[in-house]
Amino acid sequence: MNLLFITDPLESFKIHKDSTFAMMRAAQQRGHRVAACEPQDVMWQRGALVSAHVRDITLTGRSDAWFEVKQARAVALKDFDAILMRKDPPFDSEYFYATHLLAQAERDGARVFNKPGALRDHPEKLAIMEFPQFIGPTLVTRDEADIKRFHAEHGDIILKPLDGMGGMGIFRVGPDGLNLGSITETLNRHGAQSLMVQKFLPEIVDGDKRILLIGGQPVPYCLARIPQGSEVRGNLAAGGKGVARPLSVRDREIAQALGPVLSARGLLLVGLDVIGDSLTEINVTSPTCFQEIFDQTGFDVAALFVAALEQAVSA
Repeated sequence: MNLLFITDPLESFKIHKDSTFAMMRAAQQRGHRVAACEPQDVMWQRGALVSAHVRDITLTGRSDAWFEVKQARAVALKDFDAILMRKDPPFDSEYFYATHLLAQAERDGARVFNKPGALRDHPEKLAIMEFPQFIGPTLVTRDEADIKRFHAEHGDIILKPLDGMGGMGIFRVGPDGLNLGSITETLNRHGAQSLMVQKFLPEIVDGDKRILLIGGQPVPYCLARIPQGSEVRGNLAAGGKGVARPLSVRDREIAQALGPVLSARGLLLVGLDVIGDSLTEINVTSPTCFQEIFDQTGFDVAALFVAALEQAVSA
């Protein structure tokens, strides 16, 4: 296959832990051709197909100059066998516009993974609300009175912005309610912006588990991201320690319930976040943790993903 990865700048990759790099490596090992571009390289001119300025690359196997550019060219997106949208969050207005350009590319005949419409329809924090049987007490609001009521009911709560990533902007407020008002004002911008409020889950001490779904099926290992020191966040970007573990019975229950539903909507790759027995996020933009799982267990998540991509493209 001829594959196009839409990514952050290749020069910014930390290849020892980057899941997109692992996908590219697995694809090349299976004989596929790899090209890359950034979202700003995609264009749509009146009367023309959606196209992009791309770089055809070869992975070198070295840790420093890890790729070589064979050629740079402008090409219609439909000329690729598959396009992988792997731009990291935040899901801002430019990401939103990119999904519209990719949706037009689909109308031109391109195959895009994850499906652009599904990316728009599954905001990563809000998406859990569709599955109330698997989540803890949760409120989405911009109203300060609603937040105070939720805190009075549950005592120990987490507040976070709907568009955050990597643990950014997450606050914990205990039973004393200390700084609840100022935190609310900061996150809701004095009532102008919605946020998510959840009952604090003490099981976070055992890790915030990332469960990967590929083609609707769970990878048999998750990565538990364990907070360090006095930190409440387990995110690797916030200093959490990643520990690979086999899925628990509850992990599999959640994954097997959501997997077929999300796969049918065009989400080939999904990252579920689970604390204890509760689903906390559904990640669809650029789920990661491939390399950490492989390094600790030997299970090749990237090879499994590329095999699923091959099957999806040939279907």
